Amino acid sequence: MILSHDAEEALTSLAEHFNVDAPALRVGLPRGHVNVAGCYVVEKETIYVANSEGLADPFLILHEFYHHLRSVSGIHRGTERYANRFAREFIEKYKERAYWP
Repeated sequence: MILSHDAEEALTSLAEHFNVDAPALRVGLPRGHVNVAGCYVVEKETIYVANSEGLADPFLILHEFYHHLRSVSGIHRGTERYANRFAREFIEKYKERAYWP
């Protein structure tokens, strides 16, 4: 879904799978966040991507979803290393089952 430029639908499916509410998704970074492709703001339960190209970046969306997942589940191991691993492993599983462009 992310590769098809439907990141919101992908987040809805991920949230259903993990039994959490889906985060909001916004293009444009919040104040104070510069030189990053995206971020997650816990207080707003929102994933922000720097530009519309980020909406089609599976690693970015999955990475930020990990931060959302951990913050709403109460298991806050929200380090970048864990978020990177979550995204990388998810993509690897996808590659095993589907065609990756």
